[in-house]
Amino acid sequence: MTTYEQFVDPWRRRVDSADWGGITAEIDDMGGALLPRLLSDEETQDIRTLYVDDRLFRSTIDMARHRFGQGEYKYFHSPYPEPVERLEQALYPHLLPIARDWWSRLGRTAPWPDTLDEWRDQCHEAGQRKSTAILLRYGAGDWNALHRDLYGDLVFPLQVVINLNDPGIDHTGGEFLLVEQRPRAQSRGSSFTVPRGHGYLFTTRDRPVKSARGWSVAAMRHGVSTVRSGERHTLGLVFHDAV
Repeated sequence: MTTYEQFVDPWRRRVDSADWGGITAEIDDMGGALLPRLLSDEETQDIRTLYVDDRLFRSTIDMARHRFGQGEYKYFHSPYPEPVERLEQALYPHLLPIARDWWSRLGRTAPWPDTLDEWRDQCHEAGQRKSTAILLRYGAGDWNALHRDLYGDLVFPLQVVINLNDPGIDHTGGEFLLVEQRPRAQSRGSSFTVPRGHGYLFTTRDRPVKSARGWSVAAMRHGVSTVRSGERHTLGLVFHDAV
């Protein structure tokens, strides 16, 4: 049954309606999983148009200057625009059980509290006070080097990227990339085309993988392949703040 809260919060309704059992199985297997449509066409267009309003952002990063690849991205100021904040708040309760289960398999103590607001407070108390939601813009020839979004000692092990354009129509190329390094094994690379408005859930830093000795840590990095034509915008949701 649809609650009043879900009625007035379409982003929570979309998140809650996802097959979280299937998503959990997929990210356990691959380190990443496609999410359902989280933003409508109109909402993706509205968020794309925010890019030119510098009042909404705390920092602009020229990727080539920092040797991160080629392209540009901006960190939103906090508080975030409504769709961004609502999506983070809706996603966190579904991601939390996955994160805690991963840490349990690895024999680690999970530090994440029950709510996103409490987790943000922990980040702030540890000196990680800078907002981390990202709006990225790529043009033809742009790409994003393999990396991890680590901004301090406190890290949430899962994050989400949402495509704001139509692949194959607004741009070609620009596939989302994941590379996994398993212990004593060669790296495994995967590429994914994320439909417009859909999210992609992936590993921030490392995750548990089954081994002959039980559970081992597999390091993960992510990036974006070269955009061959057109323009590609994405919204990145990172669930820990930055130093």
